[in-house]
Amino acid sequence: MTVQWASFRMTTIGRHGTALLLATLAAASAAAPAGAQAAAPAASALRDGQRDFDFEFGSWEVRLRRLLRPLTGSTEWAECTGLSTVQPLWDGRANIGELELACPSGALTGMSLRLYEPESRQWHIRWANASDGELGPPMTGGFDGEGRGEFYNQEEYRGRAIYVRFIFSGIAADSFRIEQAFSADGGTTWETNWITDFRKRDPRAAAPSPARRPPLRREGGA
Repeated sequence: MTVQWASFRMTTIGRHGTALLLATLAAASAAAPAGAQAAAPAASALRDGQRDFDFEFGSWEVRLRRLLRPLTGSTEWAECTGLSTVQPLWDGRANIGELELACPSGALTGMSLRLYEPESRQWHIRWANASDGELGPPMTGGFDGEGRGEFYNQEEYRGRAIYVRFIFSGIAADSFRIEQAFSADGGTTWETNWITDFRKRDPRAAAPSPARRPPLRREGGA
């Protein structure tokens, strides 16, 4: 569920591939002590995270900073502002978020769909951009119960196989942050390219002007 709006296609790796990816990245970020062995926890021992997105329900003012050219050494950032609205589905076991941003290069209108999988006790996050109308394959992960969520995927970006990481942090009653990062070396190092700060919107405030959507294009003509 990469939120970058550069044009690329993600690699679908499936449930077993996702589990292997998460295990690989966890090992890369925190190696176990020598000789230590730990059995994988049974599903019944994993925390039940089906209500982990409850904090996000409602409307939020959004300030986004994005790196314009990831993985090139560039340090040029652009800033966008707008509104995010998240609504629960299935008694909180799913939710849908709508995002409208005004950016220097134009409007960004997108939608995120989050689905909870009871068997694995993990969340799958999918993203759709209004510019192409396609729902991407999922980023998979969950929250640690202490206000931090991590989600991962593998995809292709500009012809290179990379990992993508999504982190939720700083979760409070009226604010939280999301950061996206890319890794081109198998998860050894990460470059943050998307930092989004959310602040709870005052329900008494007037609704901001919606981001202007680009006109839909028909095949074979404007």
